[in-house]
Amino acid sequence: MIDQSILVLDEGTTSTRAMLFAQDGTLRGVAQAELTQHYPQSGWVEHDAGEIWNKTLACAHDMVEQVGGPDRIAAIGITNQRETVVAWDKSSGESLARAIVWQDRRTADFCNTLKEAGHEEMVRARTGLLLDPYFSGTKMRWLLDNDDAVAAAASDGRLAFGTVESWLTWKLTGGKAHITDASNASRTLLLALDGASWDEELCDLIGVPQSALAKVVACAGELGMTHPDLFGVPVPICGMAGDQQAATIGQGCLSPGETKATYGTGAFVLGNTGTLVPHSQHRMLGTVLYQLDGERHYAIEGAVFVAGSLIKYLRDTLGLIGDVAETEELARSIPDNGGVVVVPALSGLGAPHWRPEARGIISGLGFDTGRAHIARAALEAMAHQTRDLATAFAADGAQWKTLKIDGGMAANDWMAQDIADLLDLPVIRPDFVETTALGAAMLAAVGCGWHASLEEAAGAMIGETKVFDPAIEDQVRQKRLARWEAALSKV
Repeated sequence: MIDQSILVLDEGTTSTRAMLFAQDGTLRGVAQAELTQHYPQSGWVEHDAGEIWNKTLACAHDMVEQVGGPDRIAAIGITNQRETVVAWDKSSGESLARAIVWQDRRTADFCNTLKEAGHEEMVRARTGLLLDPYFSGTKMRWLLDNDDAVAAAASDGRLAFGTVESWLTWKLTGGKAHITDASNASRTLLLALDGASWDEELCDLIGVPQSALAKVVACAGELGMTHPDLFGVPVPICGMAGDQQAATIGQGCLSPGETKATYGTGAFVLGNTGTLVPHSQHRMLGTVLYQLDGERHYAIEGAVFVAGSLIKYLRDTLGLIGDVAETEELARSIPDNGGVVVVPALSGLGAPHWRPEARGIISGLGFDTGRAHIARAALEAMAHQTRDLATAFAADGAQWKTLKIDGGMAANDWMAQDIADLLDLPVIRPDFVETTALGAAMLAAVGCGWHASLEEAAGAMIGETKVFDPAIEDQVRQKRLARWEAALSKV
């Protein structure tokens, strides 16, 4: 019997990766390429959809070659940066405009107009989301209103809208599959949490034609076949989920109440609510966690817009650090933050505040402040933002007992310990922190028949963990919390 692997396409905000997973969850190979970030003006963030496709395909080819050919690939799993919108021409298969990235804030005025007209409560009740420029639907409307090529394609019936997994499956299948999985569809403002497909009233409210939208499908199964010209033979696409839902699956948070936090470009906390449709009273989000065999499972989510991107900002824009790993060394080099607090509202404030107009600040600066203090305060901001989410979850009756963490930033031991200290809870980190890709591999493994259920896949594919227990006195914790609240009030 041929030894096969799952090929995961992990489409992130700053890079794209192709990763190979064995049946037991072992990582067999990685190919990665950086994605160009475009900032046309303040608050705008764009990607080149053609670059996303070309670099993803190149990484996939590297992995297919490494594993020994396409017959060694049992299935493809896809996970992606959510809410980013691509518009393309159904006839040519080419993108019509730059993709508008999830961080983009250009639709804030439109969202405010809808709020002022009294629509937010209806939208929140149906979708679990708030009227914020974070979500996909208003980005689609902006493209229709402001891009001539998109408007012309819509008029001619040639327009296709999709989030990144839709774009990739369209290209992978040679235009045969225009689909989106339920987890990604639930982030658009256009799908009711308990609705099988797009909500007509929501589409009319936002102003998005249903004819341009993808078919909503399950997160696992035979979702499409790659065009034979791409790899030599068709390969089944058997798993898809948005990155935060995939990470929740990859952490094994498959029972109600289990909670994880992913620290990547942003920070995202999801708590499993099972088959119960979530309704937060404290400005948390309700979202589809996954859909299998006609049944949806849900989660409460708190989204923080700036996490790892803050560290990248310190490195690339301010020049305060040489590399990301240096932040841990700097944090350990001083006894405390010296009174410095960083509120990283570089793209506004997400949950539970939802202030898109907010701007970041560094407070408490003095002549004795060095770059170590700022670096440490930047890491401490991750714990503070997580604590704000924990408070909101608890107010919704979903108090955390532990927190599972993952993502690139979670590899920082100092930060993991700081989160445990500020939460006053055990923090659990898997030895393999790239759980987003692992979750997509688990979905594809179920979809292609390797495993009968996600629970079986979790038992076979999730490895060892490390626990960080809280280790500071309560008075130290309370002093930090007071400083954070004071800085937050200035934002």
